[in-house]
Amino acid sequence: MTITLEDDARQFIARFEDISDVSGQDCLVSDDRLVIVVPTDSLGEAIGARGQHVKRFEKEAGRSVRLVEGASEPETFVANALAPAAVFNVTISENDDTVAYVEVASGDRGVAIGTGGERIEDARVLASRHFGIDDVQLV
Repeated sequence: MTITLEDDARQFIARFEDISDVSGQDCLVSDDRLVIVVPTDSLGEAIGARGQHVKRFEKEAGRSVRLVEGASEPETFVANALAPAAVFNVTISENDDTVAYVEVASGDRGVAIGTGGERIEDARVLASRHFGIDDVQLV
């Protein structure tokens, strides 16, 4: 799927690439935080030793930053978007709407939802943009 980014998201991705040497694939921008999707198998490099790339980028951006590892399979992508929650299984159901049903450890439901529902909402937006998934629901 083709993802169209706003100017500010493109600028944040470009600056993140300058700092980490890892290309960003997508960026969600809010007033106090950023969510950047990085390519598969590049999450460690994007974070940097002891988190140096993320810390530097957070300081420059003036916002908290969360990285999500991209994936070629929608199930893996949804699980990555909900990390660090322990995801046991993701099932994609394609009826009238395409819904990702996510099984998480009972102790990690709060982690998967995030403060004020931010993490699961980010997962919904990213899953829609990358795989055309209409909703992400915890089961």
